[in-house]
Amino acid sequence: MGIPRVLNKRNRILLGELTKTDFKLRYQGSVLGYLWALLRPLMMFAILYIVFAKLLKFGNDIPHYPVYLLTGTTLWSFFTECTSQGIQAMLVRGDLIRKVSFPKYILVVSATMTAVINLSINLVVVVVFALINGVHPSLSWLLVPFFVLELYVLALGIGFLLGAINVKYRDIMSIWDVCIQALFYAVPIIYPVTMIANTSAIAAKIILLNPIAQVIQDVRYNLITTETITVWNYFQNPVAMIIPIVIVLAVLSVGAVYFRRASKFFAEEI
Repeated sequence: MGIPRVLNKRNRILLGELTKTDFKLRYQGSVLGYLWALLRPLMMFAILYIVFAKLLKFGNDIPHYPVYLLTGTTLWSFFTECTSQGIQAMLVRGDLIRKVSFPKYILVVSATMTAVINLSINLVVVVVFALINGVHPSLSWLLVPFFVLELYVLALGIGFLLGAINVKYRDIMSIWDVCIQALFYAVPIIYPVTMIANTSAIAAKIILLNPIAQVIQDVRYNLITTETITVWNYFQNPVAMIIPIVIVLAVLSVGAVYFRRASKFFAEEI
């Protein structure tokens, strides 16, 4: 299929150079520079914490709720940045596509790598914040990278699919921005799943089957508190437990196939 294929030396070098260039350009001309990689999710966390935790009293029944909320906003910021950069990658690098022959998927991967770097920095902050907040380290922390990888694969699949469509229909990015706003409230970032479960068990199950929600809840479960509701401890049906993973793999497969077919015409359409 060709996406992703094993990178040869030339493509690895190209991926590395594009990643470094994208990361540098993202903060070029900014007074605070790379600090924005930390400040954006922290500022979002601060606003949500003041409004929902302090004013609306969300999360009173959740141990270490500030860390719980920070973890959710950090992973959400990663997902939104990853998908947005992946969708725009073809248009941003249109000049390169017209001049050089190389596997086009590298552009999507390199664009999303900046989000991965930012997440790596932010997760260090989350861990430090967790320790200060009294969360005790455990071996389950070692599982967190696997769930992050799952979220990245989902974002990459969306980047492939919508990025390829965006080359032909430039409205895709605007539509995705609206979808992201709606999706934010469909994922338990601010509110605990228990709040939904107390009203409707079916609604809680639907929310948890969303791969984004599943990853965020699993990271919280393994990093912060085992009182977190997850797909694994809420569903009795083993088949239902793997639905989020099936969705992730389906999105990646559909996105990769469509991207490969559409990439033959990128040079003419951009």
